Amino acid sequence: MVVPEGKLPQKKFFRQRAHANPFSDHNLTYPESPAAMDWAELYPAYAVTEEKENKDLSAQGKSVGKISKQVEVADIGCGFGGLLFALAPKMPDTLLVGMEIRSAVTEYVQTKAKALRSQHSETQGYQNVACLRANTMKFLPNFFNRAQLSKIFLCFPDPHFKARKHKARIVSTTLNSQNLIFVSEADLGCREYAYVLRPGGIVYTITDVEDLHNWMVEHLDAHPSFERVSEAEQEADECVAVMREETEEGKKVTRNKGNKYVALFKRLEDPAWP
Repeated sequence: MVVPEGKLPQKKFFRQRAHANPFSDHNLTYPESPAAMDWAELYPAYAVTEEKENKDLSAQGKSVGKISKQVEVADIGCGFGGLLFALAPKMPDTLLVGMEIRSAVTEYVQTKAKALRSQHSETQGYQNVACLRANTMKFLPNFFNRAQLSKIFLCFPDPHFKARKHKARIVSTTLNSQNLIFVSEADLGCREYAYVLRPGGIVYTITDVEDLHNWMVEHLDAHPSFERVSEAEQEADECVAVMREETEEGKKVTRNKGNKYVALFKRLEDPAWP
């Protein structure tokens, strides 16, 4: 949908189903590796020219836009972007990206980001926030280098109530790949978060479904790369208050007087090789 420049989009024109099947073929485009990701298109204010690399890529028939700093924060399943747009002014020197599988919802967030940039052009506000369409359960490492991210947000993910659907939950068990030839897509969740998150980085989880909360806590607790953050440290984190109140789902839960279950997990240092 075409929205006049500088005007905020209306959600009623970007409606879509509440959730999407992560195992379906959504005809997505994704980079072969993080080096092939064109971040400059999403963050034009941070675009830089790297002549040698661009020449090498041009020789291969490719052109990749680079930026002056790396994306550090990912909101996975960002919905309509409430968390992103609330965090952007609080973290003006940090690049945040929303990753959403639904096409219409992604378009809404992208349109809103452009509108806010236009409205705050004098202060360069909201240049640090962007959104892309992606299936993170399949392609997360295609976008980010190892230990690139400092924060990952998993806010009100699809609970997939039926037991046969649990494999599609956004946090899932990691199989011991050293003893297996094949690791299923559904079992990569925790391991992939550990791969892209730097030591000391935080995974933020919130849901209004207690069973899903217990599931995420159980699986992240069981992974050797993560340690649960204490309640005192959790409540002192400014991002937690924003996560509770600024997402669209969080606001809905507040209106319905529901519960919100929060858990944070810190990425541990990898053990030294023997």
